[in-house]
Amino acid sequence: MKKLNIKLIFICCFSAIIIILMAACSKSFLNKEPQGSTSDATLANKAGVEGLLIGAYSLLDGEGSPDLGGGPYSEAVSNWVWGGCGSDDAHKGSTDNDQDEIAAVEKHNINPTNDYLEGKWGALYAGVQRANDVLRIMAEVKDGSISSADMTEIKAEAIFLRAVYHLEAAKMWRNVPYVTDSISYQNGNYDVPNPGPIWAQLETDFSFAIANLPATQSDLGRANSWAAKAFLAKVYMFEQKFSDAKTLLADIITNGVTTAGTRYALVNFADNFNPSKDNNTESVFSVQMTVNDNSNGANDNEGDILNFPYGGETTCCGFYQPSFSLVNSYKTDAGGLPLLDTWNDFDITNDQGLASDQPFTPYTGTLDPRLDWTVGRRGIPFLDWGIMPGQAWVRAQPEGGPYVALKNLFYKNQESTTADLGGGWGLNQGTSNNYKMIRYADVLLWAAECEVEVGSLDQAETYVNMVRNRAADKNDWVKADVADGGANYGGYAANYFINPYPAGAFTSNGQDYARKAVRFERKLEFAMEGHRFFDLQRWDIETPGYMAGVLNDYIQHETHIPNFPDGILQGATFTQGQYEIYPIPQHQIDLSVKNGAPTLKQNPHY
Repeated sequence: MKKLNIKLIFICCFSAIIIILMAACSKSFLNKEPQGSTSDATLANKAGVEGLLIGAYSLLDGEGSPDLGGGPYSEAVSNWVWGGCGSDDAHKGSTDNDQDEIAAVEKHNINPTNDYLEGKWGALYAGVQRANDVLRIMAEVKDGSISSADMTEIKAEAIFLRAVYHLEAAKMWRNVPYVTDSISYQNGNYDVPNPGPIWAQLETDFSFAIANLPATQSDLGRANSWAAKAFLAKVYMFEQKFSDAKTLLADIITNGVTTAGTRYALVNFADNFNPSKDNNTESVFSVQMTVNDNSNGANDNEGDILNFPYGGETTCCGFYQPSFSLVNSYKTDAGGLPLLDTWNDFDITNDQGLASDQPFTPYTGTLDPRLDWTVGRRGIPFLDWGIMPGQAWVRAQPEGGPYVALKNLFYKNQESTTADLGGGWGLNQGTSNNYKMIRYADVLLWAAECEVEVGSLDQAETYVNMVRNRAADKNDWVKADVADGGANYGGYAANYFINPYPAGAFTSNGQDYARKAVRFERKLEFAMEGHRFFDLQRWDIETPGYMAGVLNDYIQHETHIPNFPDGILQGATFTQGQYEIYPIPQHQIDLSVKNGAPTLKQNPHY
């Protein structure tokens, strides 16, 4: 199967470039069709509509939308700023005064005029507009070039994408306008209010997509009906509709297939972040990335190009550094289980404050092997680039800590095929590493959450153990550099020790224990993938104050680490009832003024 290149740059009918050539003195030139323009009539055919649909897919990574603030970093589909730096996953990194907008996110004192908010809003609603353009123009097709069946499928894909973009907005701001294809400047109804959450509209759109998308697709990047079911389940998770989500997720687990028609299944953990293993059986819906395609880096994961080690091959830029608290979470107990309550009692051995030429011995205690596929740390092989040297690859330890991001990196032996060697700033930072918006591990752990809430604790344990058993497969553990003394751990890079929960552990310890275990498993499994802030947000709905408790404990821990002054977090506080959702960009509120009053309402306490 070919891979859909959804990054095609397409000129949308509502943003065409008009070129008029004045070649004569007579006024007749005023009646000529402008060269280089694209009209609705030009696009009202199969080729035009399919091109618009590709354009709607292409904005999933945020690249190509009007840059309203923050550049591609604010718009990244990975949500590393919003879901990562805004949580206990990661510090901003770099130096304190670099990208102040992200520092405000990390410190939880962001205000509505922050440019990064404007950039994210603009990217998501540009995506909504493109999806609606498909529906508007397809309604004007009169030449019979699109069959009834194709119209139904194209409509389903466009509505699916419109719902995905809106869901991303709802995660950020909760109270957002829901914009359909009936809304346009021409209709004079573009001042859409935001009276409250949009879950009902999301349910309707994803349900339509489920009913009308095929189970398989000829292009790997397109959505199928199973992806739509997974997104609807995600909406239900935000609504706390656990019974509804449970039914959908059980169906996906039992019957779901990839766009290629292969049953969903877990793959080696590391394969989810290996560009050469994209679109595998764990991929429920992935945003497609490509490199070295003459696009000057426009089609790779440009939103993440800041998040590379400061040293090594890329030499830039040292943002998005995993936190001490996150790394501590991977400690395991004598039974190979996580330390659900005591993971942060002490920090694992690290090289904070040490130069790379000073002696250092990595932590010798037991660890979950997923740590070293998630975090780059001194003394451990860094993919296939060799042993990470420590401070030599960290831009500013006092601001970001000793660790570096890893899941977005490319492999040395794939550099020529998965890294963008000629785009961006002339560095090989862009990669063809797809971003997995939903992977099969999501489905399993959401299902586990649902089973906990409906009281089926044994089934929840089964789902969690499927994920843990995958992590326990030694074939997927980071191997040691033999010359570096790795034989001390049987040929592995660290003292890895992980087991599934013993049979009946959830039932015997009760619902609160099971809930805690499931949530902690998501923390371990999806660290540095931009989900953490929004997971905490979901769980706070069920347990008000939960998010504030977690993040204030995190701030307290990180600001009392020796040799880590971190001026960003000093004095920070997460205020319950305010920071669980982000402020709506003030500029958007100002633009919505109608008859002297804004149509858009700001979120509470901003």
